Amino acid sequence: MNDFATSPSSSTTKGISALLERSPPANPAAEQALLGAILTNNKAYEHVSDFLYPTHFSDLVNGRIYEAISRRIERGQLADPVTMRAEFEHSGILKDAGGPAYLAQLMNAMVGIVNAVDYGRVIHDCWIRRQLIEIGETVVNNAYGARSDLNGTDQIAASEEELFKLATDKGQDGGFVSFEQALTDALVTAEQAFQRTGDIVGLTSGLRDFDKKTGGLHPSDLLILAGRPAMGKTALATKIAFSAAQALMREAEDANKPLKGSVAIFSLEMSAEQLATRILSEQSEVSGERIRRGDIGQKEMDRFVRVSRELQKLPLHIDDTPALSLSAMRTRCRRLARTKGLSLVVVDYLQLMRPAIGTRPESRVLEISMITQGLKAIAKELSVPVIALSQLSRQVESREDKRPMLSDLRESGSIEQDADLVMFVYRDEYYLQQRQPKETAFESMDKYQVALDDWQRKMAAVHNKAELILEKQRHGPTGTIQLYFDGQFTRFSDLDTFHD
Repeated sequence: MNDFATSPSSSTTKGISALLERSPPANPAAEQALLGAILTNNKAYEHVSDFLYPTHFSDLVNGRIYEAISRRIERGQLADPVTMRAEFEHSGILKDAGGPAYLAQLMNAMVGIVNAVDYGRVIHDCWIRRQLIEIGETVVNNAYGARSDLNGTDQIAASEEELFKLATDKGQDGGFVSFEQALTDALVTAEQAFQRTGDIVGLTSGLRDFDKKTGGLHPSDLLILAGRPAMGKTALATKIAFSAAQALMREAEDANKPLKGSVAIFSLEMSAEQLATRILSEQSEVSGERIRRGDIGQKEMDRFVRVSRELQKLPLHIDDTPALSLSAMRTRCRRLARTKGLSLVVVDYLQLMRPAIGTRPESRVLEISMITQGLKAIAKELSVPVIALSQLSRQVESREDKRPMLSDLRESGSIEQDADLVMFVYRDEYYLQQRQPKETAFESMDKYQVALDDWQRKMAAVHNKAELILEKQRHGPTGTIQLYFDGQFTRFSDLDTFHD
């Protein structure tokens, strides 16, 4: 039997052997010179502390020395050969390096304090290349079958995940954050809120009253937008995504800086073309139904084309892959964050998603729980708000008052628990329209007319109105926000007295 498909060729084997014989990238001289510079003048540490960590040193002893020096300097104490010697002797750090004499060697290796940053960059670059080699070896081994549970596509996703971590985490594992650091971060957020006009701290949703009640869309938050079919969930989510993209574009233009953020929409139900048509219809005020039928005039077509050209600049990205897995979504979000920046993720909708690759939940409830937990993890990891649309169970239809409640979330599981904000979109006009009186149901024309007049009065009161019900908000008040809904263009906007 021919084994060419599974066995590496002799040239490939020689190439791998040659790679293994090479020494990993390292620069011990730069490590010693940097440590000597810091021990000579602790101010040198300030120039490298923001990007250089003990794990970046190729020599474990040098890494432990750097960690001990960092610990002392961070406490506001002097770190020099005299103050550090007792600690080094007690901990035994210098034992494998030749004892106290190694301190003298470090001092002699110091070339100049002004070169500390350059030494730090060299050490960090060597560490990055060592990590790349390790990732590359894992990719090669998995491709040869070391991980039989991963197919080729899964291996690509796993590799991209490792590369993303390398590009973003600086080699640091997760751990405790000091309360001092947490307070500093909170103060920065408060200062940003103080400096901004209005009540918005996070990214704007484009809805005035929603932003007032929530302060906008905040990083690391998972927001659930739920509703029954035909309520306008997708239209509302698209409105928010579009407004956020516009805000990012304006912010970059006002500051005269390159665009550093974008909005990702994962449309598992509608195609990218359908979603784009909906946005175009809303912005050009040309009915989407008429666009699909071709029932538009030349002026409308010209406006349609002009608006489309303006919208092309928006940092809006649509992924319409059906039945997307949580793993694939996470990988694509990381890739977008790395290449173009990421400020908001919208998922339409979470019941159409699949859990992470390799997981087989026992029930649908558990599967949805895994998905919501994964979406919350993406929000925290990438520090972006994630808006996930969700369907509601049919028990809403059996009630007289059809306004949704938290218990109506379909396969709720941990949806309510994991979400920072749960909101429902509700249009009374939709249900009232279905209850139009029929003449055949009344004994006389007079009774029918009375019922019809009453129905028309109620319809006039709710015409073009929608409710956004904030049922849960972890960091703020709940309540109902009144919105204006234009059914012709499936468009949500602020409700003004002009519309009453």
